[in-house]
Amino acid sequence: MHNVSQQQAAQEMPLHTREQTRFWRDGRFHDMECLAASFITHAFPPHSHDTFSIGAIERGCQVAMIRGAREATGPGALYLINPGEVHDGQPGVAEGYRYRMIYPDTAVLTEIIEDVTGRAFNGSPSFARQLLTDAPLADAFNRAHRTIEEGISTLEGEEGMYGVLASMFARHGSTIIRPPDHDEPLAMRRVHDYLATHFAEDVGLESLSRVAGLSRAHMIRAFAKQYYITPHAYQTDLRIRHARRLLRAGATPSDTALACGFADQAHLTRQFKARTGLTPAVFRAG
Repeated sequence: MHNVSQQQAAQEMPLHTREQTRFWRDGRFHDMECLAASFITHAFPPHSHDTFSIGAIERGCQVAMIRGAREATGPGALYLINPGEVHDGQPGVAEGYRYRMIYPDTAVLTEIIEDVTGRAFNGSPSFARQLLTDAPLADAFNRAHRTIEEGISTLEGEEGMYGVLASMFARHGSTIIRPPDHDEPLAMRRVHDYLATHFAEDVGLESLSRVAGLSRAHMIRAFAKQYYITPHAYQTDLRIRHARRLLRAGATPSDTALACGFADQAHLTRQFKARTGLTPAVFRAG
């Protein structure tokens, strides 16, 4: 049975007005991270994940920006966000929203596609649209998510989630192969790669402008245009991704903060909770 950690607001208030998060990992799907959450005021800054981010709204409304477009989503909407895709999110109505999310890695979708088709899958699974409305599929996803959360029937949980992921890819999926680097502006690719290598260091704008061969202001604008995120936000995002891996491996929050370049554990906690809705301690225990 999966291990469940729960975090909820301390205030005594009705359930529908309380911020809650429930987080766990499911070993039946490569230790896939799972989240059921209600947010009233919490706003996610621009960030991305190493995995897919797949989910559905149960009630309320969230407003999210992805690929430079901002959209409001409610019940019946699906999130089909590819690895590395920058996005944000905040409540779109006063009462906030409740949603369910899973974060499967590429191997999970690849295995499902290969099982369904009966042949090897070449390339990378992807979704062409990240925010869309498909009420029947969103309902099916929420049912499958609740089943694996409750953990009552192993077969029912596996069967439901397996089936809904297969349907998602069949209806909305595509196959992509990452374009070669020369399709991206070379100067921005150099900055992107430099930050990926030096994310834990105290990198300054002067260093990045030299890497790009551009002025500091020009470099910031060009990077944000290319990647929909500023260089500093991307560096923080990389630090959080690394922190997730360290915490998942059992590292303490204090050691993780040091290894990832955060000023201290409190700094890590603020940035981690902003991007995941969870504290490092809750994530580590999940």
